[in-house]
Amino acid sequence: MPRSTVEKRVSDLQDLLSQYNYEYHVLDKPSVPDVEYDKLLHELKELEEKHPDLMTPDSPTQRVGGAVLEQFTKVDHRSPMLSLGNAFNEDDLRDFDRRVRKIGDNDNLSYICELKIDGLAISLRYKDGLFVQGATRGDGSVGEDITANLKTIRSIPLRLRKPFSIEVRGEAFMPKNSFVALNKEKEKREEEPFANPRNAAAGSLRQLDPRIAASRNLDLFLYGIGDPGETGITSQSQGLDLLSGLGLKTNKERKKLNTIEEVIDYINEWTDKRADLPYDIDGIVIKVDSLSHQEELGATAKSPRWAIAYKFPAEEVVTVLHDIELSIGRTGVITPTALLEPVRVAGSTVQRASLHNEDFIREKDIHLGDHVVIKKAGDIIPEVVTVILDRRTGDEREFKMPTHCPACESELIQLDGEVALRCLNPKCPAQIQEGLIHFVSRNAMNIDGLGEKVITQLFREKLIVDVADLYRLTMEQLVGLERMGEKSASNLIKAIESSKQNSLEKLLFGLGIRHVGAKAAKTIAQHFETVDDLVQATEEKLLLINEIGDKMASSIVTYFNKEDVQELIEELKEVGVNLTYKGPKLHRAQNVHSFLSGKTIVLTGKLTKLTREGAKERIEILGGKVTGSVSKKTDLLIAGEDAGSKLSKAQDLGIAIWDENQLLEEINEQEV
Repeated sequence: MPRSTVEKRVSDLQDLLSQYNYEYHVLDKPSVPDVEYDKLLHELKELEEKHPDLMTPDSPTQRVGGAVLEQFTKVDHRSPMLSLGNAFNEDDLRDFDRRVRKIGDNDNLSYICELKIDGLAISLRYKDGLFVQGATRGDGSVGEDITANLKTIRSIPLRLRKPFSIEVRGEAFMPKNSFVALNKEKEKREEEPFANPRNAAAGSLRQLDPRIAASRNLDLFLYGIGDPGETGITSQSQGLDLLSGLGLKTNKERKKLNTIEEVIDYINEWTDKRADLPYDIDGIVIKVDSLSHQEELGATAKSPRWAIAYKFPAEEVVTVLHDIELSIGRTGVITPTALLEPVRVAGSTVQRASLHNEDFIREKDIHLGDHVVIKKAGDIIPEVVTVILDRRTGDEREFKMPTHCPACESELIQLDGEVALRCLNPKCPAQIQEGLIHFVSRNAMNIDGLGEKVITQLFREKLIVDVADLYRLTMEQLVGLERMGEKSASNLIKAIESSKQNSLEKLLFGLGIRHVGAKAAKTIAQHFETVDDLVQATEEKLLLINEIGDKMASSIVTYFNKEDVQELIEELKEVGVNLTYKGPKLHRAQNVHSFLSGKTIVLTGKLTKLTREGAKERIEILGGKVTGSVSKKTDLLIAGEDAGSKLSKAQDLGIAIWDENQLLEEINEQEV
C-alpha cells in the first residue's frame, strides 16, 4: 500500500472511530454495531504498529497506556475548585434566594438547576483542542495528575470538535451497572466489595495502573469552565451549551428556572425520580445563571455565594446500639461514639455513629441496648437521630461518662461555657498520638505515606513521642514496621525530608494550637515571618491583627509560654525544619504605596512565572482587588500567553493592559 494511501486510511479511521465513540458514549446514539467498531479499531492498531510515526496523541488507540506510575504528581489549579455550601430543606433554599436577591439585577435573575452527581470532582485541560491534562480536585488549590486514568473514560474526547484551549470541570462516576459488575468480580475473587459507586469511582481513578481504571467502565458529566470569561459566554447555561458543542458530555436533565419556587418543584420531581437514573445523584445543584451576577455575588474562601447544593433527605434506618466507645482528641476532648449492629444506610455498611457529647446522650435518653434510628448527616457522617422507646425490654442500661481519662487516668474537667469533658494532661498518650496524626495531615505538613495506621505503629513501638521525632526516623526503623517494605520506607523518608522545607504557616497549623485554623496560621505567619518573633509576641501585639480575637491571642501566648513547647521548637531547629514564612511579605507591602492599591484587576491567559492563585494573592497583599470579568469598573488587565476575549474587551474599553513581567516588576519593587 503506498505511503499516501496509508496516511489517508489512518487519518480516516481515527476520525471515523472518534465519531463513533462520540455517538456511543456522549450522545448515547450508536450508529454502528460494536463488532464493526472493534474491527475498525483493530485495523487502526495494526496500521499504527507498522507505521508508528502516524500515531497521534488523540488516536482512539491511545486510550490506555501500558506504563504503570510510581506515584501521582501534584497539579496547581489555575483557579480554585471551590466546594459548595449545602441546603437541606426549603427554608435553606429560600434563605439562599434572599441572599442572592440582595445583590444585582433581580428582574433578570434566573437559576440553572443541575443534577448533583455522586462521584469524584475532576478538571480537564485542553490546548488547541487536544486533551493534555486531567486532575483531581484535591484540596481545591492542588490536585493530583490522573491524566492516564481519565483517558480511559471513553466519554472524554481526546480532541475537541473545535481547536479550543480551555479548562473544564466535572464529575467522574461509576454507573450503577458497572458498580454491580465490579463487585460481582470482587466477590468471585473473595475480595472486599466497594461500599458504593462513589468510592469505587474514586478508587479506580487513583489506581497507578491505567489498565485497572480502564476495566472499571467509568463515565463523567462536565458542568463548568475554569475561566468562563475567556470564552465570551455570559451565563452558566451558555457555558453548558458550549461544552456540548465542543463534544464534551453534559447532563441533559438541567433546567433554567426563574423563581425559587420553581427550583423547589424541580427538586421534588427529582427526589421521586432519582432511583430510576442509571447513576447515583445525591442532590441538586442550584446556580445563578448570569456570570455578571455571579461576579457581583463573589465567593468566600471555601464556597461561591452564587451556588448551593441541595442534599436529598438522608435515609434513616433502625439498628441496635450495643455499646459506647470513648476517644480522646488532640485537644483533650472526650468524644463518645455509638457501636452499632452493622446496618446498610445510604450505600454503605455502618457500625459506628457520632454521639457528640454527654448532653447529646442525655437529651436523647440513649441507653446501651436501645433500638435507635440512624442517618448519615449530609449523606456522609452517621449519627443517631432518636431512640425507639417502644422497643425497650428493660434490659437496657444507662450510660455514664467516666470521671477520669480512659488513656491516662487524669481527672476529666468541664471548662466554663463548654459542654465537652476534657483531659488536660499534656502528656496524655492519646492526645499526643492524635496530635501527630494532625501534624502530618494534608493542610498541615502534608507528609505523603504517613497516615493514621503508620503513626499508630510508630507510637506503639515508641519510635516517636513528639513531632520532632518524625525527623529522626531511619530506614532501618521503618522497614521493621508491618506492611512497610524498603521502597515504601524510602519514599516515606523522602516525604518527611521534603516537609522540612514547608513554609511556617504549615507548621503552625500542624502544631495544633487551640483556635488556630489553617487560614489564621497563614495570617499569623505573614505578620511575624519567623517562629522566634511569634514566640515573643504579646496578646496586645497579636490583637493588632484584624483576624485575631481575644481567645486566639490568649491561646497562642499560652501555648508558646509552655516550657515543653519551647523545647520542641529548639528540637525542630536542630533537625532542620524550616521555621520561617516563605510567602509574600505582608508587612512590607503595607508600608509602601503600590500602584495596584485600590485597583480592580483582571487576570487572563496563561501565566508562566506565577500561578494564577499566586498572582492573585500578591495583588491583594498590595491592595488590589482581583475579579473574574472585564467591565467598565476594571482598572487593569494582566494578560498572559494565549489571552482571549478578555484582552479584546479590555482593548475596546481602553483599559490599561500589563504583561506578566510588568506585574512582577511592581511586585518585586514593593517586596524588596
